[in-house]
Order: sequence, then C-alpha cells, then structure tokens
Amino acid sequence: MQGAVRASMDLLSPDELNRLHALRFDEHRREYLTTRALVRTALSSYSQSDPRAWRFRSNSYGKPATDPECGLDFNVSNCPGLVVCLIAHGASVGVDAEPFERAGQILELAPNVFSSQELAQLDRLARTDRMQHALSLWVLKEAYIKARGIGLSLPLRDFSFFFGGRFGVHLQLDPSLEDEAGRWHFCLLDHGGHRIALVVERLAGPEVQLWELRPPSGTARQLRPRPVRWYPTA
Repeated sequence: MQGAVRASMDLLSPDELNRLHALRFDEHRREYLTTRALVRTALSSYSQSDPRAWRFRSNSYGKPATDPECGLDFNVSNCPGLVVCLIAHGASVGVDAEPFERAGQILELAPNVFSSQELAQLDRLARTDRMQHALSLWVLKEAYIKARGIGLSLPLRDFSFFFGGRFGVHLQLDPSLEDEAGRWHFCLLDHGGHRIALVVERLAGPEVQLWELRPPSGTARQLRPRPVRWYPTA
C-alpha cells in the first residue's frame, strides 16, 4: 500500500500536496489523495499529457475544469470506499455516488430536499422501496446540480425526477432554472455497494466505458460491458 501512496503523491502538484498534509484525519487524506490521483490518471488516459502536467481551476461555484481547457469535461464524486471520475468529450457532465447504507438517512431528509411531486411518488411506495427510490433521487439531483456547475444556488426542490411512464425516468424543471430538460441524458449504476448517477449533456447515443482501479496495484482494468440504460428513453 505504501508504494501506491508514494506513486499517487508523486502525481500531485505542490498546492495539492499542501492541502493533503493539512488534513487532520487519515481517512480524509486517503480520500483526497485517491481523488486527485484518479483525476490526473483518468484525464491522461484520454490525452497525451503526463498525469503530473495537469493544472486545474474552479468556477465561482467550485466546479473544477482543466486549465487551459482541453475539450474534456470531468466531474468527481467521493465517499468512503469509492471515488468516481466521469469524463466526456465536449459535453458538460456531473456524477454523484452514495453508499446503499445511506438510503435511510436520505429518506429522513426527503421533505427538505425533494420536490412536492417527488415526495408524492415516495409516499406511494412501501418503506423498503422508498429508501431505494430516495437514494436514486438524491444521486440524480446531486449529479444534475454538478453538471450545471452552479452549486446549491440551484434550489433542490425546483426540479424533479419522475420514474415510470414511457420515458422510464424524466426530468422536469421550473422555468426559473433557465434550462431545458431535453438537454440532458442520465443513468443510474450500482457498483461496490454504491449507487451512482451520471448526468451528461445530451449526445447522440452516449456510450460508457467503465474502468476500475484498486490500490495498491495501481493498474486500471476495464469492467465487463454491462447494460447502461440512458434516460429519458424516448
């Protein structure tokens, strides 16, 4: 493991190393180090740049981007046990991941974070189904906010994800949000005890390649192709 830690630290910029050393707890240092190393390694897999060469900037809401821009948009989600990096060519993206075990906590927060329409859908479900549905809603909403790149200035209860009907899942937006629901594709994946939402600016038939990297080997392996269902389906 120490070899993987050293190799990951060698990729970081001086500023990133300073932030790493400023963290008080080991678990937070591991999560930060894994996140920064993954972003650099993943971006380099789509370009000729050395992982050490990447530089980054953030907009006023904190969404990161490469500096200078290179045609790749990326977004990251991290939680204990899993870090996810989503990359796309020429399209805004957002990703969020949460462990299954947080479903109950998210359901308790539902009145504060879900729209009235989403709450009505939750109320029609059995308790166990409500927990799973709440988890899916939360990661979708977080991924959409991150794809927009304007943080929590986007009110969580002003947009809704609806499940069912001919679209499978579809997005409805309040006009005040100045966006078009048809602009986005989104999907849900389960991996390693986590639910993951991907939100991608609408492309013609987006395709997903899934790769997994587990320390200390530091070697990425492509996961077996699995059905990825993008919504809305029509």
